[in-house]
Order: sequence, then C-alpha cells, then structure tokens
Amino acid sequence: MATTVIKNARIVNEGQIIEGDLLIEDGLFSRIGGIIEPPAGSREVRADGLLAMPGIIDDQVHFRE
Repeated sequence: MATTVIKNARIVNEGQIIEGDLLIEDGLFSRIGGIIEPPAGSREVRADGLLAMPGIIDDQVHFRE
C-alpha cells in the first residue's frame, strides 16, 4: 500500500487540538503530530487549516443491509 503524509492539519486527538502532520502507512496511522518529512515516493496532502480526526467514526451514517 501507499504511504501518505497529511501536512499542516489541525488534529483532534485525545481531547486536544494540535497542529501538525499525520503519517499513514499501509492504511494505518503510524505517527500523529509534529513535523513529518514525507518519505521518498509518498503522497503528500495539504490540509492547511482543516480538521483531521483520526479514528473518528460518523455515527450518523445509515447503512443499507
């Protein structure tokens, strides 16, 4: 799977909002917060001023079964 770095997000995590980066490797968050240099060949997504909520599930979603 690909590696993705989300840059400059406002991260909601463990009851706080911090500014920083997120590293996603093989579909899992491997680092949250701080400044993360994107590894070679990774995809970089700019999230300037946007909220990132790793692990949050929208409980208002309606599934059709």
